[in-house]
Amino acid sequence: MRVFAKIAFATTMLIASAASSLAASLPVQIVAAENFYGDIASQIGGTRVKVQSILNNPEQDPHMFEASPSVARALTHAQLVIYNGADYDPWMAKLLAAAPAPDRRAIGASQILGTPPGANPHLWYDPQTMPKVAIAIASQLSAIDPEGRISYQDNLTHVLQALEQLKHTIALIRGRYTGTPVTATEPVFGYMAGALGLTMRNQPLQLAVMNNTEPSPSQIGAFENDLKTRQVRILFYNSQEEDSFTRRAKGIAEEHHIPIVGVTETMPEGLHFQTWISGQLSDIEAKLASQP
Repeated sequence: MRVFAKIAFATTMLIASAASSLAASLPVQIVAAENFYGDIASQIGGTRVKVQSILNNPEQDPHMFEASPSVARALTHAQLVIYNGADYDPWMAKLLAAAPAPDRRAIGASQILGTPPGANPHLWYDPQTMPKVAIAIASQLSAIDPEGRISYQDNLTHVLQALEQLKHTIALIRGRYTGTPVTATEPVFGYMAGALGLTMRNQPLQLAVMNNTEPSPSQIGAFENDLKTRQVRILFYNSQEEDSFTRRAKGIAEEHHIPIVGVTETMPEGLHFQTWISGQLSDIEAKLASQP
């Protein structure tokens, strides 16, 4: 019994020692649930951080993701964890609760924004989200690694400037196309569409699709009628969430010459968040400008 107590004490001391050295080591280990948050962390942290993003494949349906043991292992070494929240990545909260670590810090975008329960969880398409998340990341990194504070703040300044340029582009599009009717297969792009001043139709149908419930016949009829009669100027189409309904919607839009803007819930490889969003904004503006 005494031997067991000594082993348990030694194990506890080793864990405590590892946690202490973890907090002081470089690069700072960051795990991001989604790769767009990971990208912002990389831009702010530079060479002083190492970022692992869990959801990083734009061909994968994020709603079908199941955390693996490798994800749990990554979290045991993480000094900073970044996730979306708003019930978009509930597996992350469960993993963090299952393996508490006193020195690990966490940033939830929904908590920063005060997102109410049941709200659209695609927060990264809200222009207000990333500046606040970026500021939180720089603050947490400065607390973990005080020697890198100046570097983090300098990098944060560059990130905020780029995000401000996105807001400028959004304002220009809003000034030209406020009130333009559009629709979508689900509300992935909802926050950004609102920021652009676009009038989003068929929202109850989109919520039903997002929540994996069957849209009503009247909702489907109204949605398809909007496409067939060209009541909308764009169809926003989530290329990561395809089924018979969404494929039919895309087919109707193509048949009636409604421009389609593809959006994804995961940032494509090789892009920064700013260039990803900027590309989508350019696509939207071009397709709106091409119509009479």
